[in-house]
Amino acid sequence: MVKEARRPDLLVQVNTGDEAQKAGCPRAEADAFIRAAQDDFGLPVKGLMCIPPVEGDPRPHFAFLANLAAKHGLPILSMGMSGDFELAVKFGATHVRVGTAIFGTRAPVNDQEI
Repeated sequence: MVKEARRPDLLVQVNTGDEAQKAGCPRAEADAFIRAAQDDFGLPVKGLMCIPPVEGDPRPHFAFLANLAAKHGLPILSMGMSGDFELAVKFGATHVRVGTAIFGTRAPVNDQEI
């Protein structure tokens, strides 16, 4: 096998709601994490992603992520799902997840709603 010295572009998942059941970098650590990934490890971080809490207004979460991306000069913002993608686009989303809008509600996996 030949190594090609390529690395994929990366998105950092930020847990904007600091929810225990979700993965991602906590809000308070996001700046330092992004800087370390880029400066200390030379990783090609190109954007950020989040899934706001189900309950409540997603606007503060989208605004936080958009501001964080702008601060770090990151062009990709993956935020918004079937129920809030139009709002996410207004906040600068470049990528959205709209599976439910396309495929409808699906059966739970591992006791979690999809």
